[in-house]
Amino acid sequence: MARRAVGSPGSGNVTQVVERIREANAERRPLRVAAAGTWLDAGAPVDADDSLSLAGDTGIVEYVPGDLTLTARAGTTLADISAATRAHDQWLPLDPWGGDEGTLGATIATGTAGPHAHAMGQPRDVVLGMEFVTGEGRVVRSGGRVVKNVAGFDLTRLVTGSWGSLGVILEATVRLRARPQQTRTLLIPMKTTRAELSALALRLRAMPFNPIASELLNATFAARLGLPFHACLLMRAAGNEASVEAQVDRLRELGSIEDVDDSVWDRLRAAERGMDESSSWRWSRLPSEFGETWNAAEDATREMSDTFIHGNPARGIVRVVATATVKPKKLARLVRGFAGTVAVERLPRDAWSSLPTSNRTNDLARAVREKFDPAGILNPGIMGDLA
Repeated sequence: MARRAVGSPGSGNVTQVVERIREANAERRPLRVAAAGTWLDAGAPVDADDSLSLAGDTGIVEYVPGDLTLTARAGTTLADISAATRAHDQWLPLDPWGGDEGTLGATIATGTAGPHAHAMGQPRDVVLGMEFVTGEGRVVRSGGRVVKNVAGFDLTRLVTGSWGSLGVILEATVRLRARPQQTRTLLIPMKTTRAELSALALRLRAMPFNPIASELLNATFAARLGLPFHACLLMRAAGNEASVEAQVDRLRELGSIEDVDDSVWDRLRAAERGMDESSSWRWSRLPSEFGETWNAAEDATREMSDTFIHGNPARGIVRVVATATVKPKKLARLVRGFAGTVAVERLPRDAWSSLPTSNRTNDLARAVREKFDPAGILNPGIMGDLA
């Protein structure tokens, strides 16, 4: 596949991207849109011989600490944004799986958020505005650079999570958060029976505060992070000293607690790096049914080795990262066999082709795609049978 990247930030890059897309549109030539490529194997296989990379289009365009807003080019890494905002005790708490080497544009395009999502927001909650180019080469600006800018149809939310199939994101404005004065991460050993976990989800939702992060890990995942080899719940309390102490006192009601270093959250996000040919997907149902979802993931992956299972009880989401040791067709049936919401991230190509078409994309999504990319040249097939 040919790869051509745009350069440093500026109006010239907009022109380059527009020209590339217009040429591809005229020739009906599919493009694989990417940035740093850390999630290049995610989504359904894209059938394209040419690639448009935004990895070189980097830089912070505007940062207004007093407004807690930042505007950056799509190829800017999350690490660069973290470094710039740390000086003002601020941060962008999206923290997607994979680590901070990923880019802002890809994080928004894939709608990816990590362990802080429940308390701090997902991409659709923090993206205030963006500039993107449609499949016909039209430049669109949606939203704005201030928090209160809300007018008309929300194209920003529509493009967020569309995997580059509606437009190529060039620039985005995001809402930041003030860094808490103090944080404390706790480890709580857990039993993973259906009754125990469903009760845990209800107890967490009933608490008078939201820990800024909470993640249940299976024993294999815990060991990968250097923690004891048993299922455990990681909780992160934040605030001033009095607030953190009060939160910790309430969390003691969940079981025996042990302090661990905050760096465990970075290790958690980066743990799947180097897992060649791994598959990953998310299953979810109501938080009150979290135990059933978790047990379904355990049962489904018994034939797979070194499987990471983790999830957020308060959101009812369980995520699985597994090295596939079963045949692709069986894996496809296994992933789609869950009686709830299924979000597939990575699968072997043969497994993608075995997914039931009725569970892929619906007519409304296809119609929306045709409005923004009539020729279907942007990441064709990445969302299933959309192309």
